[in-house]
Amino acid sequence: MNLPPYQIFPSLITNRLTLKQIETKDIKDIVEISYYDAVQAVDVQQAEQMQHKINEDYLNGNSIHWGIFDNITNKIVGTCGYYRGFTAGAGELGCVLVPQYYGNGYMTAAMMLAMDYGKHSMKLHRIYAVTSKSNQKAIGLLERLNFSNTAELEYDDLEYEWEGLKTI
Repeated sequence: MNLPPYQIFPSLITNRLTLKQIETKDIKDIVEISYYDAVQAVDVQQAEQMQHKINEDYLNGNSIHWGIFDNITNKIVGTCGYYRGFTAGAGELGCVLVPQYYGNGYMTAAMMLAMDYGKHSMKLHRIYAVTSKSNQKAIGLLERLNFSNTAELEYDDLEYEWEGLKTI
């Protein structure tokens, strides 16, 4: 497997968007979607502290967290990445989008880039996601991306696994 940290932080690019490392100047635009350990940031300072912890997790080889940037505006519209370590070659894929960008296909494109990177570059054996039963938008996204529900977890959460890694 080829896991973080990398000599150069990977940027993933399509015609429409780029997944790249989040810089301090970007944080003001994602305060409302900044989380760490299920706690939401309430201001820029707290979001910066959370991003610092996320960066430490990356440097410790436990995650990789990209900002999702629109290529035309170069504005950050969300985040996605692999979280909670890479035990046994598995990566938990997560994502959050700034609400004003819902329904524009950003998350589908970003998740596809991250899934491809996890499969081909990181050589993950399993890619999965966890969401609450009530998050119908996330469930719909995961199902469109060929994830299958594999488990019901504590706290009313569901686990989904990407079928793109299964061998026939």
